[in-house]
Amino acid sequence: MEYDKKVVNRLKRIEGQIKGVLNMIEQGKDCREIVTQLSAARSALDRTMGVIVSTNLEQCVRENIEKGESTDHLVQEAVDLLIKSQ
Repeated sequence: MEYDKKVVNRLKRIEGQIKGVLNMIEQGKDCREIVTQLSAARSALDRTMGVIVSTNLEQCVRENIEKGESTDHLVQEAVDLLIKSQ
């Protein structure tokens, strides 16, 4: 599967957030500020996982429909992936 440039850009922003958190730790910033930034990074990761799973699901469903195959298991697999990531 090819990933959209938007997904790569999201991950680069998250990488920047994590580097910022490391910087904050090195500067001895308050733990509340650090946890706030970590929470934002985690939220961004969760959203990115959702985008990746939904995009992949859409592509797999289309392929299965073209082949005349069932798609039920694909939806369940996607849900399981998202639940496992929590």
